[in-house]
Amino acid sequence: MTTADVLAHLTAEAVAVAHPEAAPCHCGATTTLAHRPDTTVVRHAATVAKAHAPGTDPRALALRLATAARLPDVFVPPLTVTPGALVDARPVTLWPYGTPVDPDDQGAAPWEAAATLLARLHRTPPTPGTPAMRGPAKAAHAMARLHEALATAAPHPAAPPVLRAWSALPAWARAEAPMPGTLTLCHGDLHLGQLVRHPAPDGPWLLIDVDDLGFGVPAWDLARPASWYACGLLSPAEWTRFLTAYRAAGGPAVPQDGDPWAALDVPARALTVQTAARYLAKALAADRPLDEVEQSLIDACARMIQE
Repeated sequence: MTTADVLAHLTAEAVAVAHPEAAPCHCGATTTLAHRPDTTVVRHAATVAKAHAPGTDPRALALRLATAARLPDVFVPPLTVTPGALVDARPVTLWPYGTPVDPDDQGAAPWEAAATLLARLHRTPPTPGTPAMRGPAKAAHAMARLHEALATAAPHPAAPPVLRAWSALPAWARAEAPMPGTLTLCHGDLHLGQLVRHPAPDGPWLLIDVDDLGFGVPAWDLARPASWYACGLLSPAEWTRFLTAYRAAGGPAVPQDGDPWAALDVPARALTVQTAARYLAKALAADRPLDEVEQSLIDACARMIQE
């Protein structure tokens, strides 16, 4: 299918849900919220249609949808727990629209809400058949993409620290061994883009995106803000807000007081390497230099292998 075909199919799905009685539509144009090789998302009125990544297992996705549906105080509930017809060999899901975090207002970032939602999720026992959280698998995928980019590019000074930092991680963080410890329900890909207000425009904050949801090491869900803090991309005040709220909500990923880094160190390192690999692969593909943020992640990888 062409891009236009995929967007047309998703638009038809969203319009059919938004106007179930085929009433005349006065909602205006359908909006494309995301279009990448692994995700296409469109919005029509209050309905969102999403085509998931190629190769997504419909059965595992259905289990993830069912988990989100039974946790309405954590996730925006799907409009159906059964994935829809495939579009371009990709399953489609339908959701109500929520108001996203404003990327231009960093001071309003809902760190406390994100932490509280994670704590609720981590305290929820997984149901039988729940798939594994895909965080380590996504990190491994980012490294595979980097290797592909390096195979056709000139040698780059940023590559060795990223590759060595990846090799220094334990096997479970590279998706090469089972995850250790007491496993809980995890989001698997937590960042501020995964929070919306539902009902829009000013309902409570809830999580979206169930693609990586499953049982796993709960510290993985804290790893991206921990990594940003360690790399200097998140202020100490914001990190403290997030960690304090998570502990106050009874989150089990870290001790209730004292140093949290014994639990966070490996996941934070893994997320740092994953993000550095993604950025480096994109820079190589575009044949451009790294920007300041990208270089800070490469520098963090270099520090890891010197410790």
